[in-house]
Amino acid sequence: MASSKILIADDDLLVREAVVKILEMFGHEVIAVDCGQAALDVLDPFFDVIILDINMPGMDGFETIAAINERQLDIPVLFFTGAGSMEYAVKAINLGAYDFLSKPIEDLDIFDVKIRRAIEKRMYVLKGKAYKKNLEVEIQAKTKELAEKNILLKKYSHDLETSTVNTILTLQTALEEKDPYTAGHTMRVTAYALKTAKRLHLPREELVILERASQLHDVGKLVIDVSCIQKPGPLSDEEWVLVKKHPEIGQNIIKPLSFLEREGTVIRHHHERIDGNGYPDGLLGDQLDILEKILTVADSYDAMTSKRSYKINKNKDDAIEEMRRCAGTQFDQEVVKAFIDILKD
Repeated sequence: MASSKILIADDDLLVREAVVKILEMFGHEVIAVDCGQAALDVLDPFFDVIILDINMPGMDGFETIAAINERQLDIPVLFFTGAGSMEYAVKAINLGAYDFLSKPIEDLDIFDVKIRRAIEKRMYVLKGKAYKKNLEVEIQAKTKELAEKNILLKKYSHDLETSTVNTILTLQTALEEKDPYTAGHTMRVTAYALKTAKRLHLPREELVILERASQLHDVGKLVIDVSCIQKPGPLSDEEWVLVKKHPEIGQNIIKPLSFLEREGTVIRHHHERIDGNGYPDGLLGDQLDILEKILTVADSYDAMTSKRSYKINKNKDDAIEEMRRCAGTQFDQEVVKAFIDILKD
């Protein structure tokens, strides 16, 4: 075993010198003092074992170990005493003493074994502390690494979501551009919807959902034949049934994209009415959320004011008057008011 550093405190000079010689004979480095306070003055974390006499003037052994415990150094303390009593033993154990050494030293082998065991305990304590510290450092490093990876994953997920939405939007825009009557519809509806939502002070998270839902609200028209919209005159019953399917189909198209679940619901309900006479589910006003109500108003206004092959478009004032008339039946009154406010602005 390598040389260890041992502190001994004993007020008896002869005993102290004798113990120092024995410890040095066993290859240890020894610091010897004559009282408890002197032991505290020289104490540092580099000692492996502390030997204390119990009966010392001033600060006795028990007071000294109590003061040592406060420093939380975890150095094994052995009591060196000739007065062996149960009371002393119980008190020493309660104070965290590691072992006892009899005074005078009669068996050097037993003395050596007790010192070595105390040193071994100190080694285990130090190794445990080092392991704990290394573990904490490793955990911190892993936590940092995971946090960095999480940021990258979030960015990748965001980029993937954006790319997916843009791909669908490109297809929808291409469909619109084939028809001069619907070109730009999605862009205008999205702008109207977002301005209305901001007027109503909706949180940013809701604005993101509303923007996506507005951009994709007519995506269902990609897979159904809506060429009938371009014909002059009113739609037949069969054509009207076909057109009314696009909100539900739009929701089904984006349903596999789990991150668009809320947007899918808004898309499905953008032709619902406050009075329950909308489609496809015939929901009443209290069953519709604010995003669905906003998109319904924005989409309807653009339909009123845009040119169509089958109708004459309304001007801004006529469309506003129509929306006021339908507030409370087709449209939500609060949303209509906010929407008209932004049009006036």
